[in-house]
Amino acid sequence: MSPPSSLLTAIDIQISTHTTFSERSPWRAPCEDCQAIMKVLLLKDAKEDEDGQDPYIRELGLYGLEATLIPVLSFNFLSLPSFSEKAGLSRPEGYGGLIFTSPRAVEAMELCLEGGDQAEVWKQSLREKWNAKSVYVVGHATASLVNKIGLDTEGENCGNGEKLAEYICSRIPMESITVYQKVPHPGIQVNLSSYYSKQGVPASIAFFSPSGLTHSLQYIQELSGNHIQQIKFAAIGPTTARALAAQGLPVSCTAQSPTPRALAAGIRRALQPDSC
Repeated sequence: MSPPSSLLTAIDIQISTHTTFSERSPWRAPCEDCQAIMKVLLLKDAKEDEDGQDPYIRELGLYGLEATLIPVLSFNFLSLPSFSEKAGLSRPEGYGGLIFTSPRAVEAMELCLEGGDQAEVWKQSLREKWNAKSVYVVGHATASLVNKIGLDTEGENCGNGEKLAEYICSRIPMESITVYQKVPHPGIQVNLSSYYSKQGVPASIAFFSPSGLTHSLQYIQELSGNHIQQIKFAAIGPTTARALAAQGLPVSCTAQSPTPRALAAGIRRALQPDSC
């Protein structure tokens, strides 16, 4: 559905895009002379799917890789009254559609809809009015959450935020409202230290945002020491890859799309032995 030429409100729009790897190709298992199980450190919080398992853990496990999750960011929600009153939740007629750039943005909207008159108004009329407009999302995880609040989505197959933004911005003006801010996770140093003391230096470390890199890199450098040169650094998307490169770190792989399968395929390719 093409959005009307009116203002499109973007909920915390963040743009993301590097070289990529194909999503799933046959895995060549290491031979007996190679390390049987390689460890991968994922700097993100856990998100269980319908099977009760984090999809990144599952996809990496399919390639024989042992992954550990360590959260490096916490989130504070901002401007929720403004979003609820000004940003079209109550005024859909003023906008051509919505853009959700992350699952956190959907959580912010859910908070605005909890209890009170707003929830009832949403069910009775506002949801239907917003569904008559374009609702764009960055990624399938965000799309799934938006679908749960009753909105149909498009754009989840664009691959990343930058491609989606190029398409949207070329057609209509936008208004951006930031509904959360990222802050360092309070347990990041302790959790990383515990991981290194028990697991040693990981074969690969995956970053999921420039902010996550900013808040964790110092600890990773200190804990890895000279062994940091042996780590294969992975990025969930091109924006994070550029942030890694700006820090002077070699980017071994960038996920073709921000999905567990694409990232697992890239890490597998980066770690696959050249000989054996």
